[in-house]
Amino acid sequence: MGSKIYVGGLPYSATEQQLSDLFAVHGSVESARIITDKFTGQSRGFGFVEMASSDEAQKAISALNGSDMGGRTLTVNEARPQEPRSGGPGRSGGGFNDRGGKRDRW
Repeated sequence: MGSKIYVGGLPYSATEQQLSDLFAVHGSVESARIITDKFTGQSRGFGFVEMASSDEAQKAISALNGSDMGGRTLTVNEARPQEPRSGGPGRSGGGFNDRGGKRDRW
């Protein structure tokens, strides 16, 4: 398995092929993926590239971090492992209209 790289600041018009081509100059690209909104299908402006080796990944990070793509400055660094998602805080208790006890209106 190769080294995964986070790429932020992508132009919303960028394609996975363009991302792959940009990194291919610095080594063998195993995969390039742009993250999209699950409802609209539009790019969220970031993605991930997987390089064949950590040496190639470091070269690409050094060369491309802070560089320009389509008028936007790229943020390129080593991808962190995805955090396991929890259900978040529980939704318990009364609703917004819960003021306790019934009150007579007259």
